[in-house]
Amino acid sequence: MKVVIPVAGVGSKLRPHTHTQPKSLVPVADNTILGHIVERLMQAGVQDYVFIIGYLGDKVENYVRQKYPQIRAQFVVQEPREGLGHALWIARETYRHEDSVLIMLGDNIVEADLPAIIASPKSVLGVKKVAKPSLFGVTEVGNDEYIVKLVEKPKIPKSNFALVGLYKIMQPEKLVRSLEHIITENVRTHNEYHLTDALMHMIRQGEKMVTWNVDNWFDCGRKETLLEANARLLSRPRFREMDYSSQYPGNIIIPPVSIGANCTITHSIIGPNVAIGENATISRTSLSNSIIGAYSELQNAVMHDSIIGSDASFRGLSHSLNIGDSTEINFAQ
Repeated sequence: MKVVIPVAGVGSKLRPHTHTQPKSLVPVADNTILGHIVERLMQAGVQDYVFIIGYLGDKVENYVRQKYPQIRAQFVVQEPREGLGHALWIARETYRHEDSVLIMLGDNIVEADLPAIIASPKSVLGVKKVAKPSLFGVTEVGNDEYIVKLVEKPKIPKSNFALVGLYKIMQPEKLVRSLEHIITENVRTHNEYHLTDALMHMIRQGEKMVTWNVDNWFDCGRKETLLEANARLLSRPRFREMDYSSQYPGNIIIPPVSIGANCTITHSIIGPNVAIGENATISRTSLSNSIIGAYSELQNAVMHDSIIGSDASFRGLSHSLNIGDSTEINFAQ
């Protein structure tokens, strides 16, 4: 099985972090977004990878080659960037002659039975029930359980099952022909060439596709959803059972947390739901529900619901006060 992972996007909704870092390399829990994806695929036995890169693509390539030298990786540059359908069209020669291909978006962490999906004799689209389907591509299924319609961000959704960025496609040559159709006929949705439109063209040509309800889906495209993904991934038993008390005496560590190697933490309260990258220095600081990048330095800070990039530095205020009776001091204003 070969997997194609598009990671060419700018990640404008995660700025300022994506000014200097591709979205797929933003940290979450104890790994990067892309690291979570690749390691789940490796556990499923996938060895052949195609990464579609663009914005800061050299950083993605360096990261993959250094961290995962054991996989067989190809890199295809998407320029200009005109949507997911266009990305897969650019990379078509890397997968069109395969018996089947797996496609996983590089900004979504999906937990599902990947070996079962890979072994399926049918084309499979991963889905999850959502509260606001108009924000996503959605699926409509007929009485025979096959997909009858796919719509990208419909104004009036007729289904609340959203596409989660996991696609297993049989006979990829058919996908390539449908991608060619939307490119040559200039079939755009929201001014981009969408994979959803190419898949819908395949269905009209008679291709049978089924949905697969995934166990968990972490959309990491915005600050709020990234912090939610961080908290949910940290809720796993291995993080809750991790004991940092002997390693960081004199601090209060409230699980679940993940602390990278070679960190220095003094006189601080860490947790819950905090992920700290390697070689961070934290002093007299209270952290909760936050992601702290590697080599960052925090001092005299109170932070919650925060994302701090790598190599960042923040120093708050430290006070020595002599306050008399009936006095009120409010720094919040």
